[in-house]
Amino acid sequence: MIPNKICQTCGRTIQWRKKWKNCWHEIRYCSIQCRRSKPNDLDRKLETAILEILNHKSINATICPSEATRLIFKEEGWQKHMERTRQAARRLLETGEIDDVLAQEVQTYTG
Repeated sequence: MIPNKICQTCGRTIQWRKKWKNCWHEIRYCSIQCRRSKPNDLDRKLETAILEILNHKSINATICPSEATRLIFKEEGWQKHMERTRQAARRLLETGEIDDVLAQEVQTYTG
C-alpha cells in the first residue's frame, strides 16, 4: 500500500492518484493553490505563536487557532487569516511539534 503524504503548505493529507504512479516521490502539494502559496515568514510567525501560547499553558492544554491569529494580526480583520493559522497548526502536527489532541481541535474547528 502506498502511504499518503501531507501537503507542505496546508498540512492536509494528499491521497495517492493513479496518474502520479511514476512521480509520487515528487508530489509535495495537494493543489495548484498550495504550490503557489508556499509557507513564508508570516507562516513561520504563526507557527511560533502557536508554540509560544502552548508553552505557557498546562501540558495537556488546547488552544483555539484564533489565539495565535489575534497575537500576530492585532488589528481588525484577523478573522480572514484563520485558515492560514489552521494550516500552520497542521504543519506543526505533521512535524510532531504538537500532539493529536490539539490537532483534532484545529482540524475540526470551522468558526
